Amino acid sequence: MVTSPGRPAATTLTLLPPGEHGLLAARPGPDLRSARYEETELVAAGTAPSYAADAAGLPQDGRWSLVERDHADFATRVLLRAPADPAAYSGTLVVEWLNVSSGTDAAPDWTYLAEEVVRRGHAWAGVSAQHIGVMGGVSAVGLGGPSAGLRGRERYAALHHPGDAYSYGIFGETATALVDHLAGGLGATTCLLAIGESQSAYALTTYANGVQPLTGRFDGFLVHSRGGAAMPLGEPGTAVDIGVFRNDPPTRIRDDLAVPVVMVQTETDLTGRLAYLPARQPDAEQVRLWEVAGTAHADKFQIGEFEQYLSCPRPVNRGQQAYVVRAALRHLETWARGGPAAPTADRLEVVDGRFATDDLGNACGGVRTPAVDVAVEVLSGDTEPGAPVICELFGSTVPLPAERVAAAYPEPSAYLAAYERATDAAIAAGFVLPEDRAEVLAEARVNQVAEALDGG
Repeated sequence: MVTSPGRPAATTLTLLPPGEHGLLAARPGPDLRSARYEETELVAAGTAPSYAADAAGLPQDGRWSLVERDHADFATRVLLRAPADPAAYSGTLVVEWLNVSSGTDAAPDWTYLAEEVVRRGHAWAGVSAQHIGVMGGVSAVGLGGPSAGLRGRERYAALHHPGDAYSYGIFGETATALVDHLAGGLGATTCLLAIGESQSAYALTTYANGVQPLTGRFDGFLVHSRGGAAMPLGEPGTAVDIGVFRNDPPTRIRDDLAVPVVMVQTETDLTGRLAYLPARQPDAEQVRLWEVAGTAHADKFQIGEFEQYLSCPRPVNRGQQAYVVRAALRHLETWARGGPAAPTADRLEVVDGRFATDDLGNACGGVRTPAVDVAVEVLSGDTEPGAPVICELFGSTVPLPAERVAAAYPEPSAYLAAYERATDAAIAAGFVLPEDRAEVLAEARVNQVAEALDGG
């Protein structure tokens, strides 16, 4: 039901009985039980505003001025993962705008960030903010037929979504309700962060530019793998069409926010179909942009053993963006709490719309990881021309010829020493966390070097 403008009714959270949540995740995360985390599923219900632009419209510098248009009732799903022990709660709540590009809710940033969230004692919540996730619709990346959404299962029959015009209000109102909910069990939430990847990052661009200045609700934003456009303000009763809005004018994150924003971008995001490059912006007092060499919009870390079902012409990207995204969250939280700003980063080198590459074929500039600086593969954000859309997003990994590897590393110990130095350099620069050092070192491709030295 759409209502007249006015203050929304308080959003309530009601526990759902234990059951299968159906959140897409190809890679298993940390064992929540062993980590003494509890997973609960809730229904968030209330009224949410929609927004309209004032006479100035939606300028490309992101300095939007929005007004509330109307309100509508909603009931959506929230998945909450939080420490069981109040003494273990860090006071930071990370709220992810669940991704619906597959036609079904997914939490790609939980996949990348779960280790950091759990070891720090944060709470994480995934919000079904968009219409397709609740009511069903067509995949934006060509995966199967239309989905039935959450409403297609009896467990979620009571949910209803009034359309993506209200998604920004739903996300914000639900976040506030979660803070109140946690206060009754774990204690005070002292840092509220919004995160989202891909289509969700488009949405957070819109939220940061237009809604955050009105509400001041969040303490910081992690915008991961956005395209050049911002998600439209939407219309009642329907979903936004990613196939249309991704071609909208390039729009920056506004540079006058009172809270920090960290953007993490892959090669795919800049020059592929997401077309972020025209929206590239300089760092500002509260804005940092990290462009990560050798990475793709989605990758092996995210897809895990399900890579085989994509049937891509090349192996998908095996870069190390997961560690960079974890570092981004750490810096964002520290910054949002009044600590030092996140470090600045060089931009990827782009010449005539293409990445400049080193003599091995990996991109120059940007945030560096050991996999690109001590390379035995070409790690790219693209794949073969004409590949399916989903494969374009997953990039590629192409092993270097054995003779190139052998020439670069006369023995495995030389490779391992160089790889360790590169790991420590990434840690010193702030783009990999010290806690992830052992995990990064374990990814050294020493077997490939040994095989090359043995004659390939």
